[in-house]
Amino acid sequence: MKVLKFGGTSVGSPKRMLEVVDIIDKQDEQIILVLSAMSGTTNSLVQFSKLLIEGENDEAEDLLRKLHSEYQNTCTELFENEAFRNKSLGVVKEVFDLMKSFTKDVFTRSYEKIVLAQGEILSTQLFYLLCQSLGMNTALIDALDFMRLNEKGEPFLERTNSLIKPILTANKNADILITQGYICRNHWEEIDNLQRGGSDYTATIIGAITKATEIQIWTDIDGVHNNDPRVVDDTYPIRKLSYREAAELAYFGAKILHPTCVLPAESMNVPLRLKHTMDPEAPGTLISAEASNRAITSVAAKDNITVVNIYSSRMLMAYGFLKKVFQVFEDHKTSVDMITTSEVAVSLTIDDDKRLKFIQNDLCKFSEIKINKGYSIICIVGNDLYDNTDHMKRIFAALSDIPVRMVSMGGSQYNVSVLIKTEYKNSALKALNSIFELEMVA
Repeated sequence: MKVLKFGGTSVGSPKRMLEVVDIIDKQDEQIILVLSAMSGTTNSLVQFSKLLIEGENDEAEDLLRKLHSEYQNTCTELFENEAFRNKSLGVVKEVFDLMKSFTKDVFTRSYEKIVLAQGEILSTQLFYLLCQSLGMNTALIDALDFMRLNEKGEPFLERTNSLIKPILTANKNADILITQGYICRNHWEEIDNLQRGGSDYTATIIGAITKATEIQIWTDIDGVHNNDPRVVDDTYPIRKLSYREAAELAYFGAKILHPTCVLPAESMNVPLRLKHTMDPEAPGTLISAEASNRAITSVAAKDNITVVNIYSSRMLMAYGFLKKVFQVFEDHKTSVDMITTSEVAVSLTIDDDKRLKFIQNDLCKFSEIKINKGYSIICIVGNDLYDNTDHMKRIFAALSDIPVRMVSMGGSQYNVSVLIKTEYKNSALKALNSIFELEMVA
């Protein structure tokens, strides 16, 4: 069994959906197909929910009507067969009637989770009908029937495993099992989600617990590149990465992969392949236990970084001070990316500032605090970066004209990270292109 995940761009139009049909029709074993919402849908549903929360119900209804019309046009274009076209229009009407009902009552955050789930429900139901209309042997399995979060809001692998097994058994004769990415139920059995990009996570969780032969993430670029192709010219795809190299790149800004999705695949040693929907024959990037064998493999950037500077000459060297600092971040469920210390100060970075006000209030009880925003982390990833001092010389020589605020190295043999102001990010990425060897990796 293989698990194939297609993102919003890959199923973003009838033409794209038919391209996905061609791809899955060529598979030589049973597949589980994980689909995101059609591109733009989740953003529209977020905006719809925001308008309802703000009491702008008329605007919300206008937005919903426009989106409904777009889906009706999709159905008309997607299905030549009148019976299947009518079925698809009925599915779309049912979903939009549900969402319209939320404009008639006080809108709550729990309702928002239900609304956000409708994008994946729409894409999978339409794609299932498309496969049926083409005579393909498919089954639609609902992620809400098996994908679970635990009480901490993290994937509950054991529970998911126990729930999906009988579903797979019941559908063992289907060639293609279609399910939703991103959506799930939480510890209280309420509809919830795995956050943005969570469809990757769904695919790798399913791939791990089913011990798939391979997990494939299909997107609109040919694998992981050595640098950001949106900023730097002449980047090239990396054909092989280790799980750890890929995890570092995903966490520190490589947009092609959800930051946490590598872990389930690594836990069961299931190969993870990144493929290009618009160029199916391209080899993509294979992520496995085997390293890239390149000292410097790729560069990624992570924006919207906030620096928290903590000063306390009285307590810094005292036993338990750092524990006290990190307890504040744990209490407010905010992770730390980088940290440096001196005799009188601790500087650390976060990429989620939603709880910053409360963090600052708690830290001020025992230290002085200064906050700086507008930073980016540049992450340089490779295999055994520290074995040869020439690698570090090349990295910092490339950055010699860039003001560097912090450096983090040693915590992982795969990663050197530097903190710079975001205004220098593009210049830094372009300068770092000089650290790569000229030949491409096969």
